[in-house]
Amino acid sequence: MTGRFVQAFRWDRAALLALTGLLVEVGLLLFHRGDGGFARPLAGLAAAVCGCLLLGLRHRRPVTVAVLVMLLAFVYYPVSTLDGPLALVVYLVALYHLARTGRLAAAIAMAAATMLAVTAGELLQTGNHRNVDNIAILLFGGWFLSLIALGHALHIRQQHQSEAEERALAAERERDLRAAQSATEERLRLARELHDVIGHSMSLINVQATAALHRSRKRPGETAELIHALEAVRESSKEALRELRATLGVLRQVDETAPVEPVAGLERLPELAGRARATGLDLAVATTGEAPVLPPQISLAAYRIVQESLTNITRHAQAEHAVVRVEYTAGEVHLSITDDGLGARHGATGSGLAGMAARARALGGELTACNALGGGFRVTARLPLPANDALPQPHRLFG
Repeated sequence: MTGRFVQAFRWDRAALLALTGLLVEVGLLLFHRGDGGFARPLAGLAAAVCGCLLLGLRHRRPVTVAVLVMLLAFVYYPVSTLDGPLALVVYLVALYHLARTGRLAAAIAMAAATMLAVTAGELLQTGNHRNVDNIAILLFGGWFLSLIALGHALHIRQQHQSEAEERALAAERERDLRAAQSATEERLRLARELHDVIGHSMSLINVQATAALHRSRKRPGETAELIHALEAVRESSKEALRELRATLGVLRQVDETAPVEPVAGLERLPELAGRARATGLDLAVATTGEAPVLPPQISLAAYRIVQESLTNITRHAQAEHAVVRVEYTAGEVHLSITDDGLGARHGATGSGLAGMAARARALGGELTACNALGGGFRVTARLPLPANDALPQPHRLFG
């Protein structure tokens, strides 16, 4: 209990100012002691002391303290023989603190009530005797207004400073968030490019080495060195693929999408088809509709979807034939990649399919991948084109 009271009793410059006035009042009391002794001066002094002590509690109960100080000021002057300013100074400090802490209405109401009480008291005086003249009343009003206005101005200034600090902190948090988001986007972009570029190339190496090894074993005339070399290529590519998947697992997190950065596009589709045919796959690639000038990010996404689909076909499908179709319609690009292979096992997923779907969603499109009705596997994608970005070009056919 004592600890909480001491903590609440916050002495600061305002309370010390009032205490200084109290000491001055004590000095005047000792210097001007009259024949009547100390009885009446000590009564007023006790009221002033209580007012000073109450100021130390104004941070916890500012309105209550101000009301009590006002009542003590009304008690001080009738009971004290000293006409000092101490009680008024203490009351002014209490009113200033109300305005300083944002309680402007309470401060104005108490100042108005004080002015009305003093004015009414003077009007009720009998005869020509007055305790407070008109000039003093005007001075009281001026002091009240000045201290309340000062406290309110400092309160507004503090509010502006606090808002500026909050805006600065919010801006800093936003910068940190953007930096973290940029780092995540760059990390995911690298993961996707690693998977699409390196993974595709390593998969082709693995497929070609395995096919060559299979053919060489069927031919007794092949040398043992060739077989050994092909086995080494196959094992090396397998190890590289395992390390690549481990790296991608570190870089990629669930439910994150990343922007794309144009490094390739559908203009490289013949080259991509040629590499797939080199593995022995019978691949047909065709486009329908008027091919527009695609935005780089859409062209890249379409290229990566086709690339990943062909990689899956050459690695897993054991397909003999595959067809890639690119269809340009009004405001959209449609992709279709089908094969006659084994199809996917039920519930089988991989980072490649997830990456293709993420690319399509990032551009406002959609992608589906499922087993075809007549056997094999089918990937379809729809990529919307931004308005006014598509310009017609001559029809092209990749065979």
